[in-house]
Amino acid sequence: MNIKMPDFDVKKFVKGAGSTLSRVVQLTEEKLGTSEKTEMDARFEHLSERSDSAKLWTEKIMRDTEAALIPNPANRVEDFIFEKIEKQKPKRLSNLEYLGLDMIEGGGEFGQDGPYGSALIKVGQAEQKLGSCERDFIGSAGMCFIQPLKKFLEGEMKTITKEKGVLESKRLDLDACKNRVRKARSMIGQQAAERDLRVAQSEFDRQAEITKLLLEGISTTQATHLRYLHSLVEAQVRYYGQCNKIMSDLQRELVSMRPPTPRLRVNSEDVDLTCGPPYLSKFQSQDSSQHYQQTITLHPAIPITSEQPPLSISPAAFPIVEDSIIAALVANSDPCDISVL
Repeated sequence: MNIKMPDFDVKKFVKGAGSTLSRVVQLTEEKLGTSEKTEMDARFEHLSERSDSAKLWTEKIMRDTEAALIPNPANRVEDFIFEKIEKQKPKRLSNLEYLGLDMIEGGGEFGQDGPYGSALIKVGQAEQKLGSCERDFIGSAGMCFIQPLKKFLEGEMKTITKEKGVLESKRLDLDACKNRVRKARSMIGQQAAERDLRVAQSEFDRQAEITKLLLEGISTTQATHLRYLHSLVEAQVRYYGQCNKIMSDLQRELVSMRPPTPRLRVNSEDVDLTCGPPYLSKFQSQDSSQHYQQTITLHPAIPITSEQPPLSISPAAFPIVEDSIIAALVANSDPCDISVL
């Protein structure tokens, strides 16, 4: 059985190894200050710095946008893995949607006919709508902003980085040839070194022109990125507009579900006063020790009709409430926490 061995070009391998060694030597001598270095013109250096800055800030903006859209780093890693393997992100419920589900289930357990249970269901449904809007916004922002930036970094920017690396190699080859020309002693050795120098100079000039053209294209990509940025803002405007409408509608529904009867609120606890006098007032009385003591009095409800104007009644005409229900509620309460809704 004959096994065909892969073709192996020994000359090419030796030449490549020699070039690599020559570049390492040249770079080492430059670091030590014993060899000259070919400098690029000011225009090229400016373009190169702009390219590095564009790469740095595009990467930062892309990462920050991803973090703002998907705060959980574990989810971002999961999305990255699924995109590489499955070519699509995994489908998951958002935190708002989980909250909405639990509120709806809790409202059902508490009783959908009761005020708290029915309110929980309404809020849960609104939270689910918010979660759905959030998921749509994340998808839209990813398509119109993150994906184009990622494509720029993995395509155009990666090509520029590669060509700049090739240019640096050509520059090292050129400077190494210049050193050999300076060190050549014999006529034959000098002619060979000068021939190599002309070839290296030609390759360096060609690579510098290619790289410069790519660098100049960075300025045109910023106009394209500006359109992506406008698309992101438009997606945010739609998202926050939808969220505002959902919450405004929810607020109106909750207000319509609120019982119209007067209630006493003590430390965020609501007490229905339909079983007793619904009118609450506060005044101060002076005790025998010449100290003012704040007390709470409860007035009987007085019906008011359109034909009859409101009656003016002095709080002193009614007794101070000291019975079990109200007194137990307000005994340890700050007066500032007590109000009538």
